[in-house]
Amino acid sequence: MIKTAEQLVVMREAGRLLAQVFTMLDGFVAAGQSTLEIDSAVEAYIRNDLQSRPASLGQYDYPFCINTSINEVVCHGMPDAKAVLKDGDIVNIDITLEKGGFIADSSKMYMIGNVAPKARRLVEMTFEAMWAGIRQVKPGARLGDIGYAIQSHAQSNGYSVVREYCGHGIGREMHEDPQILHFGRPGTGLELREGMVFTIEPMLNQGSAKVRSLKDGWTVVTRDNSLSAQWEHTVAVTRDGFEVLTLQHSAGE
Repeated sequence: MIKTAEQLVVMREAGRLLAQVFTMLDGFVAAGQSTLEIDSAVEAYIRNDLQSRPASLGQYDYPFCINTSINEVVCHGMPDAKAVLKDGDIVNIDITLEKGGFIADSSKMYMIGNVAPKARRLVEMTFEAMWAGIRQVKPGARLGDIGYAIQSHAQSNGYSVVREYCGHGIGREMHEDPQILHFGRPGTGLELREGMVFTIEPMLNQGSAKVRSLKDGWTVVTRDNSLSAQWEHTVAVTRDGFEVLTLQHSAGE
């Protein structure tokens, strides 16, 4: 669970490279593209340009490099040639990358063209909720502090927090202990220690928090068909706080 200084150097590099993938996508994702085209572009960029491995491909028998979750899709949306982005869509693109034996994991919302104000606000408030959780990270804090900060920000702005899916420890494996819930009570849960690395990745819904899974066995949607948004970063606990390993330094995200 605790990463050494040497391991953190490798994880920092994986995170830096993953951030570059999103910088590439910032100028690539647009209306008229299929999510399968985006998946193919990400795989080529990770393999050829970054000399790295798309860690999601083949993990748990998943056949793609990315998740593409559009509008009412909460998470784990599967790329599809028929899923073409259109004006007004919001889409979460979730990517993992392995370099030097260690994995980084991040996701980002993209707003396509002229997005309705309510959808834009959901995207922005989910981003703020993620950062509210990240800012709780420091040695001696508790996992419940992270969840409470996210839950409080979400609910005070009128959104519900999906409870079935959570953040997770990460390192040589994509999913390690501990689980990082996006709701909770302050002062409860595991105590954070320097060298822990995990993801914080809240999913907020405009309507009910209830979700359902589609027949493909992967795609999760809101039960009431309301919009959902998610952001994710890989975060390390440092001596005096936190370091976001997957930060896009040029974009501040």
